Amino acid sequence: MATHKISGQSARKKVQVSMVIRDEKEKKHRAGINSLQYDAVLHKLYSAGRDSIIRIWNCKNLKDPYIDSMEHHTDWVNDIVLCCGGKNLISASSDTTVKVWNAHKGFCMSTLRTHKDYVKALAYAKDREQVASAGLDKAIFLWDVNTLTALTASNNTVTTSSLTGNKDSIYSLAMNPPGTIIISGSTEKVLRIWDPRTCSKLMKLKGHQDNIKALVLNKDGSQCLSASSDGTIKLWSLGQQQCVQTYRVHTEGVWTLLATDTFSHVISGGRDKRVIMTELRNPEKFTVICEEKAPILKMVMTPDQSNIWVATSDSTINNWNISQKDWQSGDYIVDTVSLTGLLTPRNVEPAQRILGGPAIRHYYILNDRRYILTKDTEENVALYDVLKSCKVDDLGHIDFDLEVKKRNKMVYVPNWFNVDLKTGMLTIHLGQDENDCLSAWVSAKETGLIEDDSTDPKVNYGNLLLQALLEHWWKPLHVDDEIDSNSNEGNSPRHTRGGNPYFSVPGHTPVIFSEVGGRTLYRLLVRDAAGETEGVLLNETVPSWVRDIVVDKNLPKFIKISFYLQHSNSGAKNSKKDRLVANDFIQVRKVAEHVYDKVLGAGSDSGSVGGGNTVSSGSAAGDRTNTDSNIDNSSLIEEKVELLCNDQVLDPLMDLRTVRHFIWKSSADLTLHYRPVK
Repeated sequence: MATHKISGQSARKKVQVSMVIRDEKEKKHRAGINSLQYDAVLHKLYSAGRDSIIRIWNCKNLKDPYIDSMEHHTDWVNDIVLCCGGKNLISASSDTTVKVWNAHKGFCMSTLRTHKDYVKALAYAKDREQVASAGLDKAIFLWDVNTLTALTASNNTVTTSSLTGNKDSIYSLAMNPPGTIIISGSTEKVLRIWDPRTCSKLMKLKGHQDNIKALVLNKDGSQCLSASSDGTIKLWSLGQQQCVQTYRVHTEGVWTLLATDTFSHVISGGRDKRVIMTELRNPEKFTVICEEKAPILKMVMTPDQSNIWVATSDSTINNWNISQKDWQSGDYIVDTVSLTGLLTPRNVEPAQRILGGPAIRHYYILNDRRYILTKDTEENVALYDVLKSCKVDDLGHIDFDLEVKKRNKMVYVPNWFNVDLKTGMLTIHLGQDENDCLSAWVSAKETGLIEDDSTDPKVNYGNLLLQALLEHWWKPLHVDDEIDSNSNEGNSPRHTRGGNPYFSVPGHTPVIFSEVGGRTLYRLLVRDAAGETEGVLLNETVPSWVRDIVVDKNLPKFIKISFYLQHSNSGAKNSKKDRLVANDFIQVRKVAEHVYDKVLGAGSDSGSVGGGNTVSSGSAAGDRTNTDSNIDNSSLIEEKVELLCNDQVLDPLMDLRTVRHFIWKSSADLTLHYRPVK
């Protein structure tokens, strides 16, 4: 037995900030659906999405079935179980957590962080109100549901038993209702069986040739059905400790199983997209209920056994009829090698549908490192603004590659974020540390953040976005700091607040703090950061470099670039070069101005300005409110001096990092040549 804090964290690693660009209400699944649960009393269907969201549907109102979304996970939800008579729901996710939900009100009650890797499967012993969880960390944990639902912020320790002995990642799990037997299936290709009451190992069963993806136990725990990626279903006698029957009704891997209470029939589905009902006592007696358009991941049957809801790697959930005829008769095929190819499905169209939405499957980050073009599963192209965390335009069915060429400009901005499409939506991971995230300095005027012609401040994309994401986070100053006499709260301590002067992001945007390459530490919506509890958790979670720019409003450092400057007529190999340093966003015309004023204008024969000189970019080179507005004598600098790189005359408005990336194309120090215009 082990005791775990539900909020316990491992030793802190580097913390990464992420966000999801999405609609305020995501009423449709955006990707495949991994698990289903049916509440027979309230006629509600629960679906666990690869878009990280659990949704609740009203099966009595399929014109408008959406009831609510349960959002707290940050990666695929792999399995769900309804417990406590439908009052609570337990979920398992690739974000390494197990979560406990109030199913009726749709909120997360507690989070279990005991697993160290993806949690792939759950099993439920209804009579004991016990749940088991397992996944890629090879561990199985047993949880008392009544204890889980009683957890609070102060009462946040929970005891769990663990079952050890698995040698490989676990993909399937089953318990019988009385909780006397638990079975796991894994890439080890064997079934491992324990008694969960004593946590003692009972046996392991060999026979499958590939990963075991689904398991079903009968009520008394004497028989078990297993489905495997090897394409077979096996019936095992636990008393005899052996396989008593193998069913070969599918042409590809079998990923999900349902069995009748009496273990008379099994319904199976998988990679071949077919739902097949087989009579267990007669392996050649089976019926193809339907054929889906995508591989089948999960199924759930209505209590009267007249309908089956089917979830696939597509985002739509279909309901198929099962008639009495299907239960009583089957199709007899002697040639079991090509059997499913010879059978016509009983149903051509589903009886009901819960429509899903498209998932983003392709993206291209434009060179400006602000806008992203995407294409979804329905071939729609859209444009997103990462900086403002929103969709800018639906472009419809157009040529994606042509649109990329049309919108891409020859400008280079450092890569300050990464994109993840795992949930079918745009998840933006900001750079793993301040050097990455805060590398993109740009002109506020050129990027459309200001329209004032008299000034052009340089702004930092990562800095602005982090300030917008944490705009509502109020951080109290130290008690010994000055008391704000104008505060509405009288003599309460003064607060500082986030935000930036240019824009805000949608309040429904999820912000995620996670260990780099690891587990989620905290997820919240932008608008919720003002809450007292959220403030405490943010103080614990936000890395110091983010706090530095969001709360203390300290601007990031400029990124410097060194380069050599040489007269274009210097033919001799050993001719002197001047080594200069400038901010990487400085424009060619500023270097030309430096040449004109300090090199040519000084009347120096050598033209040298000394090694390591800094080129001013308008105001003082180190000024954090750096602008390019002081250019009176350089407005026509291109008529006086030309700069070249690799024998190509440079556009005066191009910046040095763009020259280096597109024209210089070398890891060696950039070399520019200059020549007076005659």
